[in-house]
Amino acid sequence: MKKQYLAVGCALFALGIAAAPAFAQTADTPAADPAQTGEDAGTDIIVTGSARAQRRFDISYAINSLSQADVQKIAPKSFADLLGTVPGIQVEATGGEVQNITRVRGIPTDRGYLIFQQDGLPLYHEIDGVFFNSGEGMNRYDLMTERVEIVRGGPAPIYASSAAAIANNITVSGGPQARGKAQLTLGDTGLYRLDAMQSGPISDNTYFAIGGFLRQHDGYRYAGFPSDKGGQIRANLKHVFDTGFVKVSAEYVNDHNVFYLPIPTNDPRNPAVSLNNYIDFFEGTLNSPSLRAVNIKYRDGAGNMQGMQRDLSNGRHMRFFNAAAEYEANFDGWQVSAKIGGTKGKASFDAFYSTTNPADATTFAAGYLNAARTAFGPNVARLGYALAGTNGATAYDPSTASGLIMSGQYRASESDFYSVQGDLSVTRKFETGIGTHDVRVGVYSSFYGNTLLQAYQDMLIEVRSQPRTLDLLAYSATGQVLGSVTQNGVLRYTTTLNQGKADAQMIAVYANDSWDITRGLRVDAGIRTERYSYKGYALPTTQVNLGDATTLADDTTRGFTGQLLDQRLKPKATNWTVGVNYDLTGHFGVYGRLSNLEVPPQMGVVSSINPTIVKTKARQYEAGVKASFGPHYLYATGFYTKFNPFNASFAAFNPQTGRNDQTLPFIGEASVKGVEVDGRVVPIRWFSLDGSVTWQNPEYANLQNNSGADPSAVNGKQIIREAKFFGNLRPSFDFELGEKKVSIFGRFEWVGRRYVDLFNRTAMPGYQTIGSGASLDWGGWRFQVVGDNLFNAHGLTEGNTRTDQFAGQGTSQAIYGRPLFGRNFRFILSRSW
Repeated sequence: MKKQYLAVGCALFALGIAAAPAFAQTADTPAADPAQTGEDAGTDIIVTGSARAQRRFDISYAINSLSQADVQKIAPKSFADLLGTVPGIQVEATGGEVQNITRVRGIPTDRGYLIFQQDGLPLYHEIDGVFFNSGEGMNRYDLMTERVEIVRGGPAPIYASSAAAIANNITVSGGPQARGKAQLTLGDTGLYRLDAMQSGPISDNTYFAIGGFLRQHDGYRYAGFPSDKGGQIRANLKHVFDTGFVKVSAEYVNDHNVFYLPIPTNDPRNPAVSLNNYIDFFEGTLNSPSLRAVNIKYRDGAGNMQGMQRDLSNGRHMRFFNAAAEYEANFDGWQVSAKIGGTKGKASFDAFYSTTNPADATTFAAGYLNAARTAFGPNVARLGYALAGTNGATAYDPSTASGLIMSGQYRASESDFYSVQGDLSVTRKFETGIGTHDVRVGVYSSFYGNTLLQAYQDMLIEVRSQPRTLDLLAYSATGQVLGSVTQNGVLRYTTTLNQGKADAQMIAVYANDSWDITRGLRVDAGIRTERYSYKGYALPTTQVNLGDATTLADDTTRGFTGQLLDQRLKPKATNWTVGVNYDLTGHFGVYGRLSNLEVPPQMGVVSSINPTIVKTKARQYEAGVKASFGPHYLYATGFYTKFNPFNASFAAFNPQTGRNDQTLPFIGEASVKGVEVDGRVVPIRWFSLDGSVTWQNPEYANLQNNSGADPSAVNGKQIIREAKFFGNLRPSFDFELGEKKVSIFGRFEWVGRRYVDLFNRTAMPGYQTIGSGASLDWGGWRFQVVGDNLFNAHGLTEGNTRTDQFAGQGTSQAIYGRPLFGRNFRFILSRSW
């Protein structure tokens, strides 16, 4: 860790030294107009979180704008990977192309209350649906994305529901000049991707844009089948008239993405012993062809046996269609904006989740001996392993491998969902005796809902990559099979079963006033009040024995009782913000802000059995300084967020029942204070350095527990999976060789120490990675090669969240987690016209 701080400290010192003379040289020169130059990232024109478009430098909150050119150079593996370049956002981009974790300024949730929008509207109103998120799970970056604007804090709670941050994807619109691009991406991990976009005029005032991608990818951790397959297409028509424009758009997504989950890295019997020979740290996975024909059994409410045939290769299969319309016009200073969008889709989810640590095979079998003798008779002499489904014909001896076996949980989910949302606002400037007020008043409403059917069951597997499923059989003294603890690899059928439906209506009224008091001094304030109405039902379950006397696997299966639990809830929330901005000169400024964030219970509480219903409340404080000189800029924001109440409750996996029924309620406070820095310097024409650094102190406080656990040992501890220090530096060397442009660039990233548990007993050590790339632009052609984690740096994310949040992993450093991907390369060929 000391080396890490030293390296980053030196880099920041170099950034400051390089910036100083550049700033000094331009101190008396007015800042370039970004609308004219198009290259000044420090003063980009932004639209998110603002009443109207304005310069980044002029606003009183933290925002980044990533253009297509920025994304092209970063060449991210996923949307989460792209967001990881932004200050204040820590990502765990190890779950695959989607289903990753984004945490904003230490906010202790897997999404960080980061709300994704497309042209100012969400595709689905809530942060999470049923095993999908409305962020990177529905939003995929391609050539139809003009830029991405990311707001942290600031007025985010005013312009989106439940928002501590907003990522707004601005789509390509056509214009008078025809333009297009095609791009081919090939990767050494079996990646084949084709992107294309075309836009231009249809008539004098009507324009079109259309584009999308198709992709197939074996995956960073090959499971014996492709990890990603599918794509999306987006299109829009825009008509411009004297006072404004109208735009209609449509989008269709059909994409499969396999979910990577944690793997064991060391033998729990002796943590010094690596399991790398069985499950490679960089390429190993518990996903397997053996899980392509899984039979899930349960009993319905009428007492009938039901079955689901599942295939792990389907992964997270997202299918949805979205249509939207946008109208904007100016009537004698009254700016009217109206947006409406509707989404209808289906999400199927198949994933193999980690549960308990690997176990000594002999000890594991011995634990079932008494139960086997009770079920199959006293003649049971021993238990032994065999490959699943062979009825003992193909024996398996764990001692010839690691000596370990393990269980995992196959999770299957089906959901139909819809979401219709609209926003209507009016913005007007008013001159007064004391400055100018720019007032925006609006109303936002959404109707949304989903169905759900979820079934989880436990499988028994060997300890290796792409593991085979195993059966644990009961043998007589003569070797006769008398019965089976498992059945075709199933250790326990359907230990978790959920079914329900939820529908919601909500309406929000908001207002924001930007008051320019004098030259350089601006105060803005906003308020948003929301009302929700949820209705839904859940089907209660009970434990049943399916009655197969040849196996123990069906003895503790969940079944529906036949009852229906009808539920209603009407939460509400009110958010507000006050900010002040003062520009000392055209190049230096300071700002401060205070915001209140309320996150009501989500819609899923009315389709769940005994949910924990808590309205999360947070008070956010920000103070920042900013400097912008042509291509150079530096933004630094100090932040402090306090959650009260904060719900740190969780349900841990119980290896005895196979269910997440070990609930530990912790209700109290959480606080995060820190500083984020975002900067760019161009000391000489052919070299630039971009970087972002975040230091924060996320910790629990005043937790209460009514189930016997001692919360005092948690208070003051570092919040689970939150790093205190993370960031990245991105140097770039750019040359012109006649008509050719050559760029050589790098990316150095670091993440500090994190913990897997509430008590900080088991740590995930900090890590650093290095990536680099090079590109050649020649006319309309671009050739690019990019490499990630070039030196195969070791790093763990997540831990094993099913079991270790309370007790840790029994070791000081994690031996179970989701590792970084190993060294990989991508080649990108594109043609623009």
